Amino acid sequence: MGAHCCNHEQEASRSRRYRKILWLALVVNFTMFAVEIGAGLRAGSVSLLADSLDFLGDAGNYAISLWVLGLGVVLRARAAQFKALSMLLFGLGVLAAAVWQLLQGEVPNAPTMGVVGSLALLANVGVAALLYAYREGDSNMRSVWLCTRNDALGNLAVLLAALGVFGTGSAWPDLLVAVIMASLAISAAIQVLRQARGELAEAAEHA
Repeated sequence: MGAHCCNHEQEASRSRRYRKILWLALVVNFTMFAVEIGAGLRAGSVSLLADSLDFLGDAGNYAISLWVLGLGVVLRARAAQFKALSMLLFGLGVLAAAVWQLLQGEVPNAPTMGVVGSLALLANVGVAALLYAYREGDSNMRSVWLCTRNDALGNLAVLLAALGVFGTGSAWPDLLVAVIMASLAISAAIQVLRQARGELAEAAEHA
């Protein structure tokens, strides 16, 4: 009995800490969305715009995760499916934006990309460090972790794109990074959809 109570208290404490982290992550992501979308439009950078939309999508994902936290496995899996479909649409949207930018032939502003990309990287690495302990949870927790991990990788890619644009005077590095970010989003969406489908199938078997 005592061991059971102790485990229950530990689980409740872990859940409270996870909720606080999600709230912090939501605020950070929405703030960075506002910063990056303005900078992306001024700089003419597809990779910055892609990253800004990713921040907005993640803010929404964190809000959904807070809503379903503590609910049944079916609702959590359904929420994970919704978030995965959002990631998939984001990836396809970025690919379309990259094609449009390619047709326009504009060269983005490398210094702006570098400064804003560095700020975004610091924000995402901090959030990722807090969420690392929760990376192997259910499909809902996994989707949160994958979104945050992809953000940090995307920020590194934006910095590399800024160096590439600065060094070559071409938009190609920016477009390449945008395509890579889109591919990460699509890959993560597929992973989460598969896990959520498995959780729903298991729940149906035990119903």
